Amino acid sequence: MSQPSATEERLEHLKHYFIDSDQQFEASKMGMWVFLVTEILFFGGLFLAYIVYRAWYPELYLLASEELHTFWGAVNTVVLIGSSLTVAMAIRSAQLNQIKGLIINLWITIGLACVFMVIKYFEYAEKFGKGILPGGYYTYDGIEHEQANIFFSIYYMMTGLHGIHVLVGIGLMLWLVYKAKKKVFHSGYYTPVEITGLYWHLVDIIWIFLFPLLYLID
Repeated sequence: MSQPSATEERLEHLKHYFIDSDQQFEASKMGMWVFLVTEILFFGGLFLAYIVYRAWYPELYLLASEELHTFWGAVNTVVLIGSSLTVAMAIRSAQLNQIKGLIINLWITIGLACVFMVIKYFEYAEKFGKGILPGGYYTYDGIEHEQANIFFSIYYMMTGLHGIHVLVGIGLMLWLVYKAKKKVFHSGYYTPVEITGLYWHLVDIIWIFLFPLLYLID
């Protein structure tokens, strides 16, 4: 595949208020980093709530975490780590003009993300069936602690918000596949692939924190 000329690149993707592709890329990347900082602050509020309530009710966290399946949490951790690798490979493929490799790696990443969500679906379904619901909807009597709903309210908020981010990531990568098939991306322009990859890495990192905090309490 031949390299597009500078004029062709400008017509395809370069906005008129940027001098060149490098400036546009750096501005886009900086914008994504700023967005990711706000996401960290967003999740930071939930992590703070987790820390405060764990300090208040340490025995509750020990009891409640026994209702979580460590095995499936570990499987999902491996799945997301694998997806970080494939999204990095997708970016590399775009840099090398390997559009087929880009599309394949994006599909693998999407598949792994879907595996993650399917496992979370079955985890949620099991808990809902037992009456382990957030807030005032909690009816499970298998944990001998009057504040048991607090732990699971935090659990659902943290994992639910994370799940929403996974779904957003799936949507973004489907859009990237569509654009890649249209041959929009090449070594001179792969900014959307790069910044989507940054977003996906954040999603993975957040889960790496959630897994031990929720599933490995002892």
